[in-house]
Amino acid sequence: MADEKSNAATYWKANVRLITGCLIVWALVSYGFAILLRPLLSGIPIGGTDLGFWFAQQGSILTFIGLIFFYAWRMNRLDKQFGLGE
Repeated sequence: MADEKSNAATYWKANVRLITGCLIVWALVSYGFAILLRPLLSGIPIGGTDLGFWFAQQGSILTFIGLIFFYAWRMNRLDKQFGLGE
């Protein structure tokens, strides 16, 4: 019984760590690059516009979609590691 609780606590801790990491990446790209660091990125051209504008319009969306796939892949590995796979 105690081993099950320890296993569940370890699984939950790994899940929260993964969510926290994904949220940090999302916030860095969405708010950091697109809003706060936009003046610093304005001199770097990409796709006919500056990098800060690109992050605000497309980069943050593409990063978010990438994070969704990364989270699903990593959670499947985590589930298998703890014996909770489908």
